Amino acid sequence: MDEAVARRPASRVGAFEELERSVEVALEHYSNVHRGTGHSSVISTDLFERARAIILRHLGLEEREHVVVFCTPRQVDAFRSSLRPGFRATVVDSADLGLPFGVCAVAASRAALPRGVPFETGGGTIKMVSPGRIAWADAPARFEPGTPNIVGVIALAAALGIAERHGTNCFRAGRSAALPPEAVFADRLGDLSGSALLDHLRGLLIGRGARVPVDSGELDYVSFDSAASTPTFRPVSDAFCRALRQPEDAWPGIIAAARARCLDFFGAPAADYDLLFTGNTTEAVNVSARCLVAPGGGDTVVLNTMLEHNSNELPWRHCPAVTLVRLPVDAEGFMDLLALERLLQEYNVAARHGAQRVRLVAVCGASNVMGSYNDIAAISRIVHRHGARLLVDAAQLAAHRPVRMAADDIDLLAFSAHKMYAPFGSGGLLVRSDLRAGADLSLLSARQSGEQNVAGIAALGKTAELLGRIGFDAILAAERGLTIRALSGLGRNPAVRVWGIADPGAERFPRKGGVVCFSVRGVPHNLAARRIAEHGAIGVRHGCFCVNMYVKRLLGIGRVKDALAHAGLALFPRLMEPFLVGLVRVSFGMQNTEAEVDRFLATLEELSLEPSSRVNRLLARLHFGTPFEPANGIKGRIAELAADVARRVYGPGAD
Repeated sequence: MDEAVARRPASRVGAFEELERSVEVALEHYSNVHRGTGHSSVISTDLFERARAIILRHLGLEEREHVVVFCTPRQVDAFRSSLRPGFRATVVDSADLGLPFGVCAVAASRAALPRGVPFETGGGTIKMVSPGRIAWADAPARFEPGTPNIVGVIALAAALGIAERHGTNCFRAGRSAALPPEAVFADRLGDLSGSALLDHLRGLLIGRGARVPVDSGELDYVSFDSAASTPTFRPVSDAFCRALRQPEDAWPGIIAAARARCLDFFGAPAADYDLLFTGNTTEAVNVSARCLVAPGGGDTVVLNTMLEHNSNELPWRHCPAVTLVRLPVDAEGFMDLLALERLLQEYNVAARHGAQRVRLVAVCGASNVMGSYNDIAAISRIVHRHGARLLVDAAQLAAHRPVRMAADDIDLLAFSAHKMYAPFGSGGLLVRSDLRAGADLSLLSARQSGEQNVAGIAALGKTAELLGRIGFDAILAAERGLTIRALSGLGRNPAVRVWGIADPGAERFPRKGGVVCFSVRGVPHNLAARRIAEHGAIGVRHGCFCVNMYVKRLLGIGRVKDALAHAGLALFPRLMEPFLVGLVRVSFGMQNTEAEVDRFLATLEELSLEPSSRVNRLLARLHFGTPFEPANGIKGRIAELAADVARRVYGPGAD
């Protein structure tokens, strides 16, 4: 957005300019919500939760008695139908304002919320997972599978205030003349490509240089949480804003142009593959489970691994008439291909399990815990040799290594734009054409729902184009250099233990990406993450990263401890949550720099020298978190920053 527009008094700024200004401020401090640590996570979570309160005020509903759940358009009917009999829900849809970013806010009475398994499952809907039990999250997160459209939610809440000032038709009246699709995706990067383009884009990172409080004053904020969600670049945000202003008759052209860019990026010929736009990876996997995997009368088996994110585990666990079997994974995060072949032989050749057959193998392309990359080509050969289909969860793969749908014979692929530098609520499900042909009307509903987020789809198309122009040779070289620098520095710190591949000279290191999990001797994981943020202004992640079963096995948490944790969560949830086990994770993206890694290593060195209480040392030895965190003034200063950002995003009434 033009800086002159940003400085213009609100009374002289149109509705779209105001909305773009709010989105810009939100993007400067963007992070995933509820899951990370650091200033941006606090700010984004605060903006996201304030959006619920704004929507309830808009509807004249009491927050004590009602809850707002954010859905994609497809999910609205499913959520409504899951409510207890006699209750109704009210929907605020971004489309009602003429804004094409596919966000629906559903307000319902708290008494109406169903118990049991939510209408859709995946990341964010749980507190803890074990092979035989699940501790579901509290409402509303329980009904918001996967990472929601955070920027779209914030924009919807901001737009309601703008519409109150400018009139309910202000966005429809303020649309610009239609642009050809190529103009929506245009940039000022000229012929730049490869490393030169990457270097230039780093200077166009929205939020770079944002100052935040630390215990020694202020520092520029650094996000080392790309595995959770990525920030964005100016050309991607520009595509979002241009698409937002386009008249409705221009939307199909934008969608078609974005689809073509994505198909090319993923090596998926349009004659052989279809791309359904979804809200995120989680929705894509749920759509696959409900629409594309035929139940087969109860004889269908789905294979995945202990390393899967909840988004590629829970939908299969709760898929009717499907048996889920998990493959073993080693301590460095690599699946056992011999075990894969053996199981396929047992089910599909030797028929040792009666009529049951493995119809689908659903595995992650890369791990968000170990940073390990599966050999998709080898897996595909084994899977198809035994008559099964292959689904790849590419959430952690798409922005870091090339995906070759046709060359590697992948049947289905799920991905999220918010992990590809386009955090505007889009994602996708790539489907081989013959699979789509047998799907029912619910697949059409998924398509129509995803395509309501025209602006998010434009951002996804633009980021796919930019990543393609940079090329994965340049991306891999940049991220590998950061990973080597981090592991080398961590290896010199005797208080730090790295989990998984720790030696850059290891034989399998080339198959490791920029994700590093570690623990600090004597410091519980939640306290370590908090101090990294408070002292170094670095946002990281701690916990089990939505891969509870694998992390707990890695840490040696047996069945008894696991059962006690579930019982504690059921009886004393607020008391128990700080004590849950976990690790600390840093995850790099192509936007990060060596100087940022050096600051992280120096911060961790100082943290490891800080005194720790006897209780915290014991908790750290058991890999538990702690509620016993030393008080300081940083938390209050971060809260003040969050409140200031909220006023800039939502206006003076944000408080």
